[in-house]
Amino acid sequence: MTSDKTPTVPYRREKDQYRWSALGFIAPGVLLVAVLLYLPLLWTTFISLTDYNGLGDPEFIGFDNYAEMLDDPQFLSSVLNTLLWVGGTLLVPVGIGLGVALLTWNLKGGIWLRLPFLIPYAVSGIGVGVIWSFILGSGGALDQALGAFGVADTPRWLVDAPLNTVVMILATAWQGVGVNALLFTIGLQSIPREPLEAAKMDGANGFRLFRSILWPMLRPLTAVVVGLSIVASLKTFDIVQGMTKGGPGGASETLALTMYKETFVNSDYGLGSAIAVFLTVVTLVASILYLRQQLSSKNGV
Repeated sequence: MTSDKTPTVPYRREKDQYRWSALGFIAPGVLLVAVLLYLPLLWTTFISLTDYNGLGDPEFIGFDNYAEMLDDPQFLSSVLNTLLWVGGTLLVPVGIGLGVALLTWNLKGGIWLRLPFLIPYAVSGIGVGVIWSFILGSGGALDQALGAFGVADTPRWLVDAPLNTVVMILATAWQGVGVNALLFTIGLQSIPREPLEAAKMDGANGFRLFRSILWPMLRPLTAVVVGLSIVASLKTFDIVQGMTKGGPGGASETLALTMYKETFVNSDYGLGSAIAVFLTVVTLVASILYLRQQLSSKNGV
């Protein structure tokens, strides 16, 4: 007859040794994250509550920077442009990437059809901005090409808002379609053949096959792609800086660019830090809400 007994002292001692060993392995990573992430976040939050120009000592002023931020029309314009970026990058690069993956994943030599879409991903954001500024600038390559076909009154691609934001989203799509197509192709290739063959035998083809079989099986990967796209669009900076510098008159600024200008151009570190904290909170909330929605859908809630 057996009975429950409390663990012996040697067993508890061995368990404690394993626990301390595990803590020893993870401690360097935790310390690195704390130094490189949490401490700067705490410092930025503190600076957002002060009047500070980068010199001397910060002067505590409470939430005045946040009140000034919310009263600034330029900040509200940056919020709207950032939301436009979120929607645009979800519809264009993610949508086109999914389309490219669906059209090429089951084709012989499909990798060579996806390769031209993937090459621009190796170009930096500033590089993409320079390339598309050459194409879309006044008198640029696109205007000259349209002029050759007799189109004299061309749109001011990088001047008029919100057209300038729309064309910058398209430039981002040129860079991001390939990697999204690659991720979706990996997901499609991991789908078992049996459900596809059974669905085809039942007469499912084309959109019906995609809606009933492919899309549900791609949902976990889609959650990752969409989540990364949301976070990247919320902190869009380099392409806007490279193409319009937020102009004209701040009409195409995003939150990240407004934060940069207030901090490093206007030397208002307090207001710039307040915008940085606001952007961090928005990104965190958007990520949590999206992940909760995905987990609820997965659990059937």
